[in-house]
Amino acid sequence: MAQGTPRTRVGFIGLGSQGGPMARRIAEESYPLTLWARRTSSTEAFDDTSAVVAASPAGLGAASDIVCLCVVTDADVEDVLLRPDGVLAGMAPGGVVAIHSTIRPDTCRQVADEAAKREIAVVDAPVSGGGGAAAERRLLVMAGGRDADVARCRPVFETFADPVIHLGPLGSGQLTKLLNNLVFTAQVGLALDTFAFADRLGMDRAAVAEVLGHGSGGSRAAAILAASGFDTAGLRQARTLLHKDVDIMRDVARTAEVAEPEPLVRLAARTLSLLDAPPAA
Repeated sequence: MAQGTPRTRVGFIGLGSQGGPMARRIAEESYPLTLWARRTSSTEAFDDTSAVVAASPAGLGAASDIVCLCVVTDADVEDVLLRPDGVLAGMAPGGVVAIHSTIRPDTCRQVADEAAKREIAVVDAPVSGGGGAAAERRLLVMAGGRDADVARCRPVFETFADPVIHLGPLGSGQLTKLLNNLVFTAQVGLALDTFAFADRLGMDRAAVAEVLGHGSGGSRAAAILAASGFDTAGLRQARTLLHKDVDIMRDVARTAEVAEPEPLVRLAARTLSLLDAPPAA
C-alpha cells in the first residue's frame, strides 16, 4: 500500500443508480474496497478498479472495517445483515455498518441491537442528490449514530458527499431523510401546478422557471422539472420510492402520536396521484 493511502477497508452492497457511483468514488480514493451483489453484472462495472468481489455478504463483512449498504427496502437491509451468511456473521468486533438506504428508524435500531451483540456499531446515513451528485462528490449525507462512529465513517462518506451532517443519535438521519422526501413530494405537486398555471396565463414556462431559479418562490422540485424540460418521466419512475417514504413518514408520526402537517400531507398525496396517473398524451 502506497504511503498516504487510506487503510480503512470498506465493503459496499447495493450498486444501483445511487450506490454504484458512491462505491466508485470510494474506489477512486484508493480505499481497499470489497463488493457483493446478487447480480454479477452489478460488480462487473467495477472490473476497471481495484475492488474485489466477495462470495457472500459474510465474506464481505470479514474483509471490511466499514460496510456501506445502499439497498432499497427494510427487508433488504435485514436480509444482507442478518441472514446466516450475512454481513454480521463475518464482520469482526469493532466494525461499523453504515445504512445509506432510506428505511424506518426502528429498523435501524433493531439491526443495531443485533449488531451490538457482536460489538459492531451501526450508523444510519441516508443520502440525497442522486448518482450524479455522488460522482461529483456533492451528495448530502444525513447521519445518525454515536459521535465516534459517525466520525470514523466521515472520511469514507466524504469521498462522495458534501455536506455530511450529523443529526443526532441512531435513527436521526432516517427521520430527517423521510421528512425531506415528504416535503420534496409535496413541492413536486406545487411545481406542476405552478407551471400549469403559467401555461393558462399564456406565460413562457421556461422563462418562469428561470425566474423561479433565482427568486424567492423557487424550489428544488421546480428546478428538477425545468432541468428535465418539464418531462415527468423520471419522477414517475421514482414514484414507488416516494410512496414508500411518504408512507413511512406518516407511520412514524402515527406511532409517535404526533399530528401530521395536514396541508403538506395532502399536497404529497396529490403529487403521488398525479404521478400514478398515465401521462397526458
